[in-house]
Amino acid sequence: MNPSRSLRPSNRPMKSFFDRLFALLSLFILSPLFIVTALLVRWRLGTPVLFRQQRPGYRGKPFWLLKFRTMRNACDAGGALLPDAQRLTPFGRWLRATSIDELPELINILRGEMSFIGPRPLLMQYLPLYSPQQARRHDVKPGFSGWAQINGRNSISWDEKFRLDVWYVDHQSFRLDLLIFLLTIWKVIRREGISARGEATVQYFKGSPSND
Repeated sequence: MNPSRSLRPSNRPMKSFFDRLFALLSLFILSPLFIVTALLVRWRLGTPVLFRQQRPGYRGKPFWLLKFRTMRNACDAGGALLPDAQRLTPFGRWLRATSIDELPELINILRGEMSFIGPRPLLMQYLPLYSPQQARRHDVKPGFSGWAQINGRNSISWDEKFRLDVWYVDHQSFRLDLLIFLLTIWKVIRREGISARGEATVQYFKGSPSND
């Protein structure tokens, strides 16, 4: 398939319009949950309530991703942060399992930095590690959920995740986005693929062997 045709640039303004419209409606409808969660995070984990981290967006342009905080700022004797597994509390695990920690990303969608559906925004330090094919995941806006999310989320390998991301770039459509959205709800209810087996959080990407 010709990637330039699959991107459907004529549909992007319409998708962006509906993304922002539904983000605004979602923020209004979910505002009670948003407020209660913010208060619970403040009580259980302290401040700041929101976790902010720079992530690559469309074409790799950085933006500040927003999430509810899920970890404590616990440090060792030398002042270095403890491993994720030791800082992630049961309350934080619950926030991640229910995907409630992702709710502030609705603000990113409202700003036009993200879409409801697209490859998940990863870390800035991964950019130079991608192969040219893997880097095509940035040919669309990052998403709240995506094709890789509903096909294994964090339980699949990085190579498989990137293959699924690029597949979405080449096949995106409103029908596919609707399917992903509905399946995302089902996956959240079942709490599938939250983390890799034996890991508290997702493992870091160190580059694919084929990239060497």
